[in-house]
Amino acid sequence: MNTNTNHDQEIDLGKLVKHINQSISNFTFSIFRFLLFIKKNIIALSIIGLIGVFFGYYIDNNNKKYYSEIIVSPNFGSTEYLYSKVDLLSTKISEDNIAFMNSIGIKNPENIISIKISPIIDIYSLINNNTKIATNAQNTQNFEMMKLLAENSDINKVMRDDITSKNYPLHSIKITTINKINEKDAIEPILKYLNNNSFYLALQKTILKNTEIKITKNQEIINQIDALLNGFSSSSSNSPKNDKLVYYNENTQLNDIIESKNKLIEEIAQQELSKINYSQTIKKTALIINNINKKGINGKMKLLFPFVLFFLFLLFHVFKLFYETQKKKITRQ
Repeated sequence: MNTNTNHDQEIDLGKLVKHINQSISNFTFSIFRFLLFIKKNIIALSIIGLIGVFFGYYIDNNNKKYYSEIIVSPNFGSTEYLYSKVDLLSTKISEDNIAFMNSIGIKNPENIISIKISPIIDIYSLINNNTKIATNAQNTQNFEMMKLLAENSDINKVMRDDITSKNYPLHSIKITTINKINEKDAIEPILKYLNNNSFYLALQKTILKNTEIKITKNQEIINQIDALLNGFSSSSSNSPKNDKLVYYNENTQLNDIIESKNKLIEEIAQQELSKINYSQTIKKTALIINNINKKGINGKMKLLFPFVLFFLFLLFHVFKLFYETQKKKITRQ
């Protein structure tokens, strides 16, 4: 019984080896036939390749797409407003509403294919709010909020959630066009359109006015502190050396005064920065214009088109061979 089993295993192993050898032989024969096919049709394939490259270049040159990116910072809690305005403009573009785009000052609006907005994901800027005068308590509160939101969900999903993403300080407006644009004819009108809101203009004016008042008042306090320190310095210089040492030791509030002055100087620096940031409701912070869009197959047709023609040529010959084989079978019958 064991002898028959071993014999069956030897037969099965022999069949397997024979099948593997046959498969290798068929594979190498197929490669050989393919090489013969290329050799036989080398001239036709070369012509097809040149035609493919030529038409690929033609398609790439006539279907170029450019993208421009405006990095903006929405002020005064205007993020929702910004997104709604960009969505409205996107709708008008998709509807080919040339009259609307002309009305807001965009020249050659037919060049614009699309406009989209998305947040620039930066969790550290959200937690450490450095774009505004934020306290440590506010930063801690933001951190605790992120921890709470991430407790029952993936942190990556929380970071890209609509509610979270609209709290990031910077956002990207991407504009896709079929031709190059310039800042004066397209970018500036779009920014003007985004900033054209009476409520936020009034709010901006009030905040800038209050900021100026704060700077003035802080500067007045600094001047008073300087006068106090100068008076102290004059009186100290006229006193005996030992009296001056005693005065320094006893006047423990002097360091507090100097520290208060330094804080006021820091506040003025932050307020001056705020004046720059708050110069517009939707503040442009960076601009990238007229980059060629190379995503997907854009700009790659000169490489892809020859392979498409090669494939069609090969498919035609396979179909022709199949047709001739079937025709011979029918003739023999």
